[in-house]
Amino acid sequence: MSTNPESMKIFFDTIGCRLNQAEIEQMAGQFRAAGHQILESAVGADIVVVNTCSVTAAAASDSRQKVRQVSHAGARKIILTGCWATLESDQASALPGVVEVISNLDKMSIPLRVMNSEMTQYDLEPIARKPLPGAHQRTRAFIKAQDGCNNICTFCVTRLARGSGKSVPKELVLNAICLAEKGDAHEVVLTGVHLGSWGSEMNSHETITDLIDYLLDNTSVDRIRLSSIEPWDLDKRFFSLWQNPRMCRHLHLPLQSGSASVLKRMVRHNTPEAFAELVTIARESIPGVALTTDIIVGFPGETEEEFQESLAFVEQMTFSGGHVFRYSPREGTAAARMTGRVHGDVVRERAEEMRIAIGESESRYLNTMIGKQLQVLWEASGVLGEKGWTLHGLSDNNIKVKANADHNRCNQIDTVQIERALGLSLVGTIK
Repeated sequence: MSTNPESMKIFFDTIGCRLNQAEIEQMAGQFRAAGHQILESAVGADIVVVNTCSVTAAAASDSRQKVRQVSHAGARKIILTGCWATLESDQASALPGVVEVISNLDKMSIPLRVMNSEMTQYDLEPIARKPLPGAHQRTRAFIKAQDGCNNICTFCVTRLARGSGKSVPKELVLNAICLAEKGDAHEVVLTGVHLGSWGSEMNSHETITDLIDYLLDNTSVDRIRLSSIEPWDLDKRFFSLWQNPRMCRHLHLPLQSGSASVLKRMVRHNTPEAFAELVTIARESIPGVALTTDIIVGFPGETEEEFQESLAFVEQMTFSGGHVFRYSPREGTAAARMTGRVHGDVVRERAEEMRIAIGESESRYLNTMIGKQLQVLWEASGVLGEKGWTLHGLSDNNIKVKANADHNRCNQIDTVQIERALGLSLVGTIK
């Protein structure tokens, strides 16, 4: 597809992971470098780009709904990309307003295809990062460091949609962070499908630890955060990175199940024992670290005994938060062909029980922060009221924090004295 390259107005929408967010930020930067305008909604847009997700049936449904929403808002030229559009291209093409479906393998060429340019993305002069307007505005900059995956987890469709693992060269990751710094970002989030595998297919024999060391040595951004990272990729040298206070004290380690037999059917390269040992190392190496996770309930063949085993292990780990997913079969995966489907009512009950367990441990973790001081990056623009500005932000250890200020301090980092918990967030006073 090509269109008139003059004065285009582009709107981006996305569903799913932080990698999807990183990709639309990068695409938006390319359009901006060529002089085009990024809108905060689909209203009045010449082109709408939707980066879809297919990790669960609900994510696929959300992807379709996003397209209908932007079409209803008046968009007549919609480009779809991402995992769901890649896997279900015929369905994607049939949705209202869709003029082109572009696979994950070609998605980063979207700006140049729209502009009908024969340049490459590297021919555009890099410009400082500017947060996306609207619902996807983030003070944190999401930086793509890796894509694709070589694992064969039996439940996961992402490998089919994203292809084999590919590392972004460290020089390009560094350049993206430097542009984010120039754009006044105080925190960057390294993202990838299998982030911990960074460097595994390269000849340099460098690892994710080497990449982060390189970035710490060559940047001055206040905070570096990691997105989801598989536990089997980590060793003791990795945890030495947190001797640098710029590393955010948060690790999202997907467990998926606390039952050894379920993990085996999932073809996860991990066991509950190895996971527990890793958690111990993390907590000994990073005081106050927040450990969050992903759990799937109702995996094919999951017995009541296996679920109780998983639940007990999750309670033992005392996570500071997590996501609980009800298993949904994804076409093309090995698990979709497995027997022993768990009844829907049972899956819902197990999901609720698991969410309660994680919620209780999250509350306990939050209460350990009362009386302490946290470094908080204010992410929301705030609301002006009788008590001044009410600010919302994220601590380095991944806790939502609220405080009042006499002026709007969006995109600034403050020391906050924590006074109390409020639901699943904390309330404090700026020091």
